[in-house]
Amino acid sequence: MPDTAAPPVPGPGGGSDSSRSPQLEARHLSKSFGGAKALDDVDLRVEKGEVHSLLGENGSGKSTLIKILAGFHAPEPGGELSINGRPVQLPLKPGEFRGFRMSFVHQHLALMPTLTVLENLLLPKLSTARGMRLSWGAERRRARQTLADFEVDLDLNAQVGSLSQIERALLAIVRAATELDEGGDGEEWGAGLLILDEPTVFLSEEGLQRLFRLVETVVARGASVIFVSHDLDEVLAVSDRATILRDGKVAGVVNSKETSKLRLVELIVGHELEAAMASDNRAPTAERMVEVGGLRTDNGVTDGVDFSLHRGEIVGITGLVGSGFDEIPYLLYGAWPGTEGTLSIDDQDWQLADMTPAKGLEAGMALIPANRQRDGSIASLSVADNVTMQVLGDYFRGLRLRSGEMSRQAAQTLRDFDVRPPRPDLRYSSLSGGNQQKVVLAKWLQQPRKLLLLHEPTQGVDVGARAQIFELIRAEAKGGTAALCASSDHEQLELLCDRVLILAHGRVVKELVGDEVKARRITQESLSAVSGIGEKEEDRG
Repeated sequence: MPDTAAPPVPGPGGGSDSSRSPQLEARHLSKSFGGAKALDDVDLRVEKGEVHSLLGENGSGKSTLIKILAGFHAPEPGGELSINGRPVQLPLKPGEFRGFRMSFVHQHLALMPTLTVLENLLLPKLSTARGMRLSWGAERRRARQTLADFEVDLDLNAQVGSLSQIERALLAIVRAATELDEGGDGEEWGAGLLILDEPTVFLSEEGLQRLFRLVETVVARGASVIFVSHDLDEVLAVSDRATILRDGKVAGVVNSKETSKLRLVELIVGHELEAAMASDNRAPTAERMVEVGGLRTDNGVTDGVDFSLHRGEIVGITGLVGSGFDEIPYLLYGAWPGTEGTLSIDDQDWQLADMTPAKGLEAGMALIPANRQRDGSIASLSVADNVTMQVLGDYFRGLRLRSGEMSRQAAQTLRDFDVRPPRPDLRYSSLSGGNQQKVVLAKWLQQPRKLLLLHEPTQGVDVGARAQIFELIRAEAKGGTAALCASSDHEQLELLCDRVLILAHGRVVKELVGDEVKARRITQESLSAVSGIGEKEEDRG
């Protein structure tokens, strides 16, 4: 049975009141595709002034529910929707009711990179206006004031393609919030609903904190927020309540301030995951397999990095923002240029200043980048094309590609790596984040590798896929592969790694082994390492 709904709780913008109608209430929403139930009698209640999280594994029904709210899908007969107590006809057409709007920010933000910040802010107005002439001076003044109101500092003339990921996310949310403001007309409908569909996937911890402050500002201005995320720490930090979906049904509704991450995991997956997620934090074996010495870059971010990996060992590497830990996998693989340093794998030496991805392949390395869509795959190609990319030569006979054999083997590989659905003909971009990541791993791990380089390997995947990815990495280590995992997710490092190296000012300053590999300890050491190095440098001065 699902958890009973928690009472309405105060939100950042003033909270909810049980005597008033909820801002949005959906009841008995169902939707089937080809005979399969994507949603099965789902209820969702969002209070006024509330940040309400929507959780669930990929395939749980979250996307279908969001698309019904967006008017993209029509629910099956019997579904109901009301806004501030007033029934709304389905399928939903947000423009048809006065004084209330819903605005959406999706993971990929829907910004135009070749346009300026100002032009992107004006896109909704430009797309709906007919015969409208803009006063660019007035729009510039209005945009400057809007950014100031939300405490976002952006150059209106800057091309969006030149912005950082957090700046793009903040811009997308400000634009969406502005759409809500434009929907109000002083009626009792309220200020609208902002739906954030995984906008935090590629953000640093600092970026997340800025985004959370912006969400608080949006709610303080009178809006409610639906927040979709796989990151349970984010959910507990930013939301008032959470609705959890599992297999298209509501598995529970909880008060975020009165629940635990473990309880959320149990509701999401339907069983405990502790055994599957936990690491045994083994001590390193005696056989050293990989040696890195004197790694430096021109920008000074890495300044004499030295470390080693043992055969079959999973080593984490982390630090504060700017420490350089996130550059290490790309420098070792030759994806980014290093100035100097050496890499030895099974006593074969490589100069990192001359390293290239082709040489990285020759050395037996595989790189799993943080941004799988941009750097680890070709979204427009099929799953089969992506998963066979590294072994494509095996399917040629002369100049002829044996496509049938390639497709059959790709299908088997997808089953081996539990990619869902295991259909090689699907476009890669149609898969969920967790299944996309399993395809990237499968692409590299069909052949033996000596060194597996990982950067945020479970970024943007649900808890079920996360556990599966951990198992895939551990299986490689048990087969003798050494793995280096660069991550800012200290809980991930605790669960996955045997050792953790901490960087500060571009150097390894601390090593945690065995029982020391705990998330809290990793965070403490990352913070103290910076001040500790500073004291030593002052002493030398």
